[in-house]
Amino acid sequence: MNDIAAGRRARGGGGSARRAERTAVSFETAKFIQRNIPNFEILNEEALQIIEWNAETVLEEIGVNFVENEGALALWRAAGADVQGERVHIPRGLARKLISTAPKTFTQYARNPERNVEIGGRNLVLAPVYGPPFVHDAKGGRRYATIEDFRNFVKLGYMSKWLHHSGGTVCEPTDIPVNKRHLDMLLAHMTLSDKPFMGSVTEPSRAADSVEMAKILFGSDFVDQNTVMTSLININSPMTFDGIMMGALEVYAKANQAAIVSPFIVGGAMAPVTVAGTLTQVLAEVLAGVAYSQLVRAGAPVIAGAFVTSIDMNSGAPTFGTPEASHITYGVGQLVRRLGLPYRSAGGFCGSKLPDAQAGYESANSLNMGLLSGVNFMLHACGWMEGGLVSSYEKFVMDADQLGTLHHLAQGIAVDENGQGMDAIREVGPGGHFLGCEHTQANFKTAFWRTDLFDYKPYETWAEEGARDTMALAGERVQKMLADYQAPHLDESIREGLEGYVARKKESMPDAFL
Repeated sequence: MNDIAAGRRARGGGGSARRAERTAVSFETAKFIQRNIPNFEILNEEALQIIEWNAETVLEEIGVNFVENEGALALWRAAGADVQGERVHIPRGLARKLISTAPKTFTQYARNPERNVEIGGRNLVLAPVYGPPFVHDAKGGRRYATIEDFRNFVKLGYMSKWLHHSGGTVCEPTDIPVNKRHLDMLLAHMTLSDKPFMGSVTEPSRAADSVEMAKILFGSDFVDQNTVMTSLININSPMTFDGIMMGALEVYAKANQAAIVSPFIVGGAMAPVTVAGTLTQVLAEVLAGVAYSQLVRAGAPVIAGAFVTSIDMNSGAPTFGTPEASHITYGVGQLVRRLGLPYRSAGGFCGSKLPDAQAGYESANSLNMGLLSGVNFMLHACGWMEGGLVSSYEKFVMDADQLGTLHHLAQGIAVDENGQGMDAIREVGPGGHFLGCEHTQANFKTAFWRTDLFDYKPYETWAEEGARDTMALAGERVQKMLADYQAPHLDESIREGLEGYVARKKESMPDAFL
């Protein structure tokens, strides 16, 4: 790995690149989380076996649909499935046998080797919000997203200490034609950040563009041998795998690039209202989707996902941060670990229209369940608002700040000599205080996690400074971060190659807005 990283650095321009790196503004990024705390396991062995048996029954007796994809049906036939029209009945045990070739962990490489992430095992990688067509800020309110908003969110993600990944569609830039916007989004991730990023999945040809642009950025040989992209492949629950999503999956699997195979579940609408019933359906869908990725290419990296929320039975609106969502997220974590796969779920979910108390409560519940359920890749970790319809500037930095608590919680409790603190207890004794003791002086800089956003000043100071609430503080932080932003160094020839590819692709097709 060190030899590969050294080779990639050499592509960056040698001495001139190193001089540019020395003069660039540096932003600290924490390493991906490595858990030193146990996962919360909500299901006993009997419950796990019941759900696993039922999921296999669903695959064998009910089956799953692979629609508008004759190639997929042919692969399933060859593997031994019973294919009736577009319905695939998978014999008990076949899906589990197929997924055994998927890696338990894998590295996603970033163009800056210091930002590489390890996905799987005891690790947790945090990525920002994905997919909203709208954005919101305190000054402009709610509006359709533009490419300028997209670039701003990439910059904020790059500068956020606790965020490990640049993500994918951090908002949907509606001022760019649908068939071309993926090119601008990829270019932004590749040039405005040096963190890992996600590829496009909205059409197989756009996935192919993602692979080609990655080869310009990293070098063709490197991409052929390593995973440099993750992609989000949603299953159309219940139990339907459409040709567009599967077509994108096929592109990435053939190129040895990672895919998140993720059911999209709104309990009561796309799955049963009961937790065990939803867990059964999620497991069946994951088994079929991951197995198909291995039919395309055995050994292709894949992440088993679960996007799960409940529904308000009065309005029909999705709800977030609920106990039922936590039950399902914990349960899926156990089931996925038994499959030996990396796990994607959770995020900073909320249904609120503003970054207010509702948003804070719901997001905190959702983030903590992700940490405790053993999630390895957390999409939507910051910026999500209004049930995923909105990317919020203020909430992005509020969430990104609070991700630091996950890092600190995951460290667990140190019980080495320094952690025991016996020297401090002896030095201070009864009736004293610990503020000036030697142990405190040696540890005060790292003893407690510190927010970069919240206000802990006395009331009088807070009032004199304008009595700003958290949303106001977050708005100021957004403006400061964007003003301070400096792009990470990128060799000019690579930049020109990327920009040239984008220009040629755009010129080769007419605009399409649907």
